[in-house]
Amino acid sequence: MHTVELLPDEETDEVVREAWAALAAAGAPSQAGHPHPTNRPHLTLFTLPALPSGLRLVLGDALSAALPLPLRISGPHVFAGRTSTLAWLVAADPALVELRVRLQRLAEEVLGPGSREHRARRPEDWRPHVTLGRSRRPAAWSTPGSVGFQVLPDPPKAGLWTRARTYDSASRTTKRLAP
Repeated sequence: MHTVELLPDEETDEVVREAWAALAAAGAPSQAGHPHPTNRPHLTLFTLPALPSGLRLVLGDALSAALPLPLRISGPHVFAGRTSTLAWLVAADPALVELRVRLQRLAEEVLGPGSREHRARRPEDWRPHVTLGRSRRPAAWSTPGSVGFQVLPDPPKAGLWTRARTYDSASRTTKRLAP
């Protein structure tokens, strides 16, 4: 699978990394413990089964024209499931949602119908977020009053999505899309 991701400005990146470090220092699961060199704060727009070079160029052009975009974090949230994820929710600003829909349409034009990810096909089902920690065991941030929530710094008030990349889960590599 391939992801299409937005990357935040340097100041927002630093605040997210501070949150990762605070969670790790408190003994909570944190993205700080994920040592792979591709690990960095990001927002996944969607996933694709393939990303041929022609589509990469089309998506890159659309992203370059759209970025930078406003970035607003609305606060912490726990996604429950087989893997519990602590994240900062990202406000689904109209420009961000419109960009996601436009990019998905471009991908479908190249790859064909049904090429989009199976989750969150409809814009209203998408929960944009920046992951802070993930765990398959009960985590220190399983409830809003728990230690994980208490050690989190305040999320950034405002920032920008400034760049875009892709991540290839098979090769575990990233490539810049824009600008």
